[in-house]
Formats: sequence, structure tokens, C-alpha cells
Amino acid sequence: MSEKRASESGSGPRQRPPATPAETLSAMDRVIATSMVAQHEMAQRLGMNASDLTCFGYVLEAGEDLLTAGDLATRAHVTTGAVTGIVNRLERAGYVTRQADPSDRRRVRIAAVPAAVDRVTALYGPYYARLNEQFNDYSPAEIAILNDWFTRTGKLMRTYLEEVRGT
Repeated sequence: MSEKRASESGSGPRQRPPATPAETLSAMDRVIATSMVAQHEMAQRLGMNASDLTCFGYVLEAGEDLLTAGDLATRAHVTTGAVTGIVNRLERAGYVTRQADPSDRRRVRIAAVPAAVDRVTALYGPYYARLNEQFNDYSPAEIAILNDWFTRTGKLMRTYLEEVRGT
């Protein structure tokens, strides 16, 4: 419950059980493992593999600022040859289309197909609704801490991944 909601119910701010960094990292590892399993399951239900679903997610995230194949390769950390195969599969499955780049006719941009967005939204929508409902258990200050932690951890993870890859 948010602090406001908790206060309105007379119970005051919700107390959280204490946790050590080790316990928190263990909980994070469990969430990541479950997320990986879920990503494969969701991809299978959508008729694609997890790498293709990840790339489709990047296309969705880009919104109206359509990605080039090179942009997508960079985000997914794959070669341009590999991303061509991914885009080909996504296009054949009806998830994306290639559109001419208005500023450079030699390039194409990758756009999500609206019906495909609807399919993915139908599958992920209930999950995201539950996540959003769970935020009601947190105060705005706690949500800011969560956002800060995820943002900083994402950056740390990308940096570490580049180190591991030797780039």
C-alpha cells in the first residue's frame, strides 16, 4: 500500500522485513532466472525464439523513432548478419516491416506491425497490470528508489557485459 493509502486505512506506512545485500541479490537472481524462463515461454507462445522476442521488444521500445538494422544489432549485441536473420524471421512471422529511411534511401528502418503489437500486448498485458497493481504497495519515494536501483543496475550490467566481451 502507498503511504497515503496505508495511512488512510489507519495502519501507517507498511513495514518491510529487513534484508541483507546477500538476501537481496539472491532474490534478484531468482527473479532473473524466472524472467529468463518466462521470456522463452512467451516467445514460444508468440511463435518465435527468445532472441527474436528481445529484438521485437527493442523495436517496440523505440516507438516512432524507428531503428535501423544496425541500431537493432547494437542494442541486441549481435552482428549485422545475425540481425538480418532476426529481422527476416520477424518479418515473415508478421511482427515487423521494413520501411525506407526518409533521409537515406540506402537504409531501411524496422517498424512493428500494429496487429503484432496487439498480440504481444494481449499476452504481456495481464502481467504488466499485476506489476502496476503491486506498485500500490509502495510509496512514491520507494518507487523512486526501485527505479534508481534498476536504472543503475542496468547500466552496471551493460558495462560488465562489455568488459566480459572485451569491448
